[in-house]
Amino acid sequence: MKNAYLNYAAKRFVQAVVVILLAYVLTFVVVSILPGDPVTNVLRNPQNGFTEEEIQEIIAAQGLDKPVLVQLSTSLSNFLTGDLGLSMRTNRPVTTLIGEVLPSTLILAFTGLVVALLLAMVIAYGTQFLPKRLGQGLLRGFPSLFLSVPNFVIGLVLIHIFGFQLGLFRVIEPDSVWATLFAAIALGIPISAQIAEVLIANLDHESRQEYAAVARSRGLGQMRLFAKHLLKPSSLPVITIIALTIGELLGGSLITEAVFGRTGVGSLVQRSVSTQDLPVLQAVVSLAAVIFVLVNLIADLAYPLLDPRVKLLGNSDRRPVTADDNAAGISHEVTS
Repeated sequence: MKNAYLNYAAKRFVQAVVVILLAYVLTFVVVSILPGDPVTNVLRNPQNGFTEEEIQEIIAAQGLDKPVLVQLSTSLSNFLTGDLGLSMRTNRPVTTLIGEVLPSTLILAFTGLVVALLLAMVIAYGTQFLPKRLGQGLLRGFPSLFLSVPNFVIGLVLIHIFGFQLGLFRVIEPDSVWATLFAAIALGIPISAQIAEVLIANLDHESRQEYAAVARSRGLGQMRLFAKHLLKPSSLPVITIIALTIGELLGGSLITEAVFGRTGVGSLVQRSVSTQDLPVLQAVVSLAAVIFVLVNLIADLAYPLLDPRVKLLGNSDRRPVTADDNAAGISHEVTS
């Protein structure tokens, strides 16, 4: 088991590194073939006030006077050593620019994830223990409703009701506690739908098991039955769903920041796209890829450790399967 898990972890780690490198190369290629010249758009823009001597110095420092393949090789080598280069628009280190706005985005994304998890658990609990008309009818329709409404629409509604009508927060103070909370609610509601769907399906399965019937016969209360016996086995697939929604969470954060007027990675990306600030764009996309890949890697590595029913088989063409999967004739697509 130990050797099989180490082999599985090593392969997953190599795959993660390859995905991150491919994302970086793809970003470089896509930005390079975009119409327009970043030198003309940024450096020779009269509004920026660069002299011709300064322009030539920046071009040489950025390596823009070299062939594309050489630029890619140099940029990739610097990325591997943690050097993200200088912004063409401000001539400041890209790491500094990202460091100034990243905390705001991470706070919003993390709070949105917490909101999504809490909302999903409340909905899932209600589907199991509320009266049938409410639990089976109304609550089970919430995930579909949440998925059908974009988060920017939810954000505008929240701003109108709680910002303008009730005055709980001021639009001109987007980083306040209340403003951050409502921005996180707008971000978390669509994310909660996917988590709730998976959690409800697994709760339905677990509630029909014999151990659940035994627990009910012993007179356990609904909350204790839910928290102690049903939630843990039902939550394991949620780990995978959370990992898969990280990309949506990050993308939604950028949109939500624009709606609520927050200064974060979204505003940095918007400025960089408009000016074709290649180093910043590459760094932001690469950072998003690193976060997404690492979260999925952690989920892949944690799942076999958290679920004792998962059996990692040593051969590369075999997959970890559970006792329930064996009984149903189903295998998970997790390559060891």
